[in-house]
Amino acid sequence: MPSLKDVKMKIVGVRKTKQITKAMNMVASAKLRGAQSRIERFRPYAEKFQAVLGDLAAKSDGSAHALLERRAECHVSVIILATSDRGLCGGFNAMLIAKALDAARTKTAEGKTVKFICVGKKGRDAIRKTDYEILSAHADVMGSFDFSLASAIGKDVVSGYTHKAMDEVTLIYGKFVSVARQVPLVQTLLPVEAAAPAAAGSAADGASAQGVSEEYTYEPEVTKLLAEILPRFVNVQIYRGLLDTSASENAARMSAMDNATRNCDDLIASLTLLYNKTRQASITNDLMDIVGGANALQSQ
Repeated sequence: MPSLKDVKMKIVGVRKTKQITKAMNMVASAKLRGAQSRIERFRPYAEKFQAVLGDLAAKSDGSAHALLERRAECHVSVIILATSDRGLCGGFNAMLIAKALDAARTKTAEGKTVKFICVGKKGRDAIRKTDYEILSAHADVMGSFDFSLASAIGKDVVSGYTHKAMDEVTLIYGKFVSVARQVPLVQTLLPVEAAAPAAAGSAADGASAQGVSEEYTYEPEVTKLLAEILPRFVNVQIYRGLLDTSASENAARMSAMDNATRNCDDLIASLTLLYNKTRQASITNDLMDIVGGANALQSQ
């Protein structure tokens, strides 16, 4: 049985750990409010952008713009992987990395050369341990990024696709559903799909359910609009993925730290019980020694 001092030191250590996890939970909660507000404000814009572009692209063929062109043979597939820069957020990063590696293995089995663009230190470090090439990496940015980061990444992939250095581009990120649920999502960025799915829960869904469809009128002509809108669409989708990943990261960290705090409480309770049992056993042994010594003196 451990000594009283050892058990007491363990209790002190667990209490200090609880203070750290509780503080980290509060920090993650504060950051989540900001990140959640950003994605909730931006998501309707991104979904409407996707709906309009889907309608616009459906009225043109693949030759209207290079970003709509679907290659007969796909040789180079690029995956944009968005993860967090820091850990202590449960299995969030592991979930995204596993999704990306599964997608990479599938594409490799199809005879494609897979390359990565990593946003976030955790994803970059994981891909570095594999044989896949990293075209670019953006680390220590998830805490304070803005639209310029998405624009820089979008510019690279648009240029690569236009000059046929890339044949397809996929975005993998953590979609923020709720504080308790974050879903790894795989989205094809390039070539741009001619028909985009309608946004879930939007007003357009309600109209479609009643048999009413939205119709758009465009000016100037479709080809000129595509030249302006398609590169922006890529940037918007990348930015949306980064915002979703940021909110998901903080939600996952808040849940992980909350679980860690509860585990500390359970461990303190069990250690306290062990401390009391050890102390009682020590007192019992001392009493037995005293009684045994008294009996020895009486027998003389």
